[in-house]
Amino acid sequence: MSASRRSFLALPAVLFAADAAAQSVSWFPVEGADKSFFVEMPGAPVYKVLDTASPGGTPFVYHSYSLEYRRLSFVAQSALYPADVDVRQPRLNLQSALDDRAQRLAGGKWTSVDWKTVQGAPAVESTGPLAGGNALRQLVVLKGRQYVSLGYLGPADALRAPEAERFFRSLRLLS
Repeated sequence: MSASRRSFLALPAVLFAADAAAQSVSWFPVEGADKSFFVEMPGAPVYKVLDTASPGGTPFVYHSYSLEYRRLSFVAQSALYPADVDVRQPRLNLQSALDDRAQRLAGGKWTSVDWKTVQGAPAVESTGPLAGGNALRQLVVLKGRQYVSLGYLGPADALRAPEAERFFRSLRLLS
C-alpha cells in the first residue's frame, strides 16, 4: 500500500481522535450575566464588565467572558444597546461590528463573511487573518437591542477545529 494511500486512510482516524479529544475536555457552561445567551467553553472563563458608550454618548456595558485554552482563545460578549442606538436595520449594526473588528485584521479585510440567521435573529459569521499566522473567527448576532458575539482566535488551520465547532454550535439565545 502506498504512503499516500495509508495517509488518506488514516485521515478519518485522525479526525475522529481530534473530535474525541474535544469531547473529553470538561466543557464549562456559560450563561450571560444579562441572561441573553448560553454557550460552552473548554474551561472556566474570566468574566469582565466593560464600560462603553453609544455613538450618542449613552453609557452601557459589555459582559465579556474570555478563555485562553492551549493555543486557542475563546471570547463571548453580550450587551443591551441603549435606546439611542437605532436597531431597526440590524444588518447596518452588524456591518458596523464587522468594520470595527476588520481594523485589527492583517490587511484590514475579512477573508469570508457569511450573512445568516441564528434562532431567527440576524447574524454574520466571518473569518480573517491576524498577524503571526493566527486567524479570527467570529459570529455576531443582533436580536432586537440584544447584541451577542462569539470570537475564536487560533492558528489559521484551526478555525474549524473540533473545539471551535463545539463552541459555536453551543450558542443559545435566551432572551
